[in-house]
Amino acid sequence: QLRLVESGGGLVQPGESLTLSCVVASEYPEDFGEYYTIGWFRQAPGKEREGIACIMDNGDNARYADSVEGRFTVSRDNANNTIYLHMNSLLPEDTAIYYCAADLDDKNRLIDLFYDYWGQGTQVTVSS
Repeated sequence: QLRLVESGGGLVQPGESLTLSCVVASEYPEDFGEYYTIGWFRQAPGKEREGIACIMDNGDNARYADSVEGRFTVSRDNANNTIYLHMNSLLPEDTAIYYCAADLDDKNRLIDLFYDYWGQGTQVTVSS
């Protein structure tokens, strides 16, 4: 049983940057011996949920959707059980609720069906 908590959302202007954090916790310390990929997803009003970035447990093989490639970077600090999404050059179309999720199969996938645990989401609004 993993619990994921996102933070760092807010209101920014176009062109600005924002970093989201995802802290992974568990009541059972042995869970941290498992390997899992963390994915970042977002959902804008009236749109389907979109996988935008993911990173495997070893910190390698980060993968990005075309819509954020070159602007967003995902990283993880396993010592502190925290995964980050660094967002640069934000656009109004990046406005959405952003979620992190854990894939216990530790595969590098951007498909939400493969993810087992989800955070509650954090709102990002890009507007002038």
